[in-house]
Amino acid sequence: MNKSTRVPLFALATLLVGVCTVPAWADDDSDDDNDIEIPFEVGKLFFQLNDTDGDLGIHMKVDGEPWKYLSVEDPNGRRMLNIRVRGRLRRQGLTELAFESAEPTFDELTPDEFFERFPEGIYEIEGYTLDGEERENEVEITHVLPAPPGDLMVSGLAAPEDCDEGPVPAVGNPVILSWGAVIGSHPEIGKAGAIEVTRYEVAVEIEEPDFLKLEVDLPPHVTMLEIPAGFIDEGDEFKFQVLVTDIGGNETSSESCFELL
Repeated sequence: MNKSTRVPLFALATLLVGVCTVPAWADDDSDDDNDIEIPFEVGKLFFQLNDTDGDLGIHMKVDGEPWKYLSVEDPNGRRMLNIRVRGRLRRQGLTELAFESAEPTFDELTPDEFFERFPEGIYEIEGYTLDGEERENEVEITHVLPAPPGDLMVSGLAAPEDCDEGPVPAVGNPVILSWGAVIGSHPEIGKAGAIEVTRYEVAVEIEEPDFLKLEVDLPPHVTMLEIPAGFIDEGDEFKFQVLVTDIGGNETSSESCFELL
């Protein structure tokens, strides 16, 4: 693995620099005769679009047995993330890790510029366990994004696309959120292509008097959710988000709001 450590300007983050090859400490107790590639139990890279706010980011999730070294390479073999665990934490090891990049709005970073920064292709997540065993996941990222969930409704009333302009629906308890099924790719952002919805996620937030958040994962055939009455009783003004996930991992969300009568 004789790869350059020169970090491109478009790198997400670099927590370690100056490594030209896999360091000796990473595989000092590995089995050189074992050529079988063992993946992390979870190794994901994907794009997430907030269609309401107009921003894009790249996310990663990794989970598995304790590890002491982790890196991510782009389709051109350029390392864009290095993590080396040191000291007491190295003896303990890490397991689960998740990050999301900064998400500047489209007037700061257009979708075309974002996708040029993160091209389609195979990204490699590599790491070493505490025992020196290598872990590697190859993740294919595409620029096909699911269309945003549309026709947001709150107890039968249309939810606004812009909560600052309204009108904001006022409803009584119980509150039922619903949306139209997503069946295609985004009509304007990214590439056109076939999608297969794997889940929806609904998040509802209360900011006052105390911040509270409810998150619910739903199967792809369910397009409505009744919010628990006990949660609704905790506030008067609510924000909510409906997020759709494609089988390729990419996600798109729509946001809106409502008030309690």
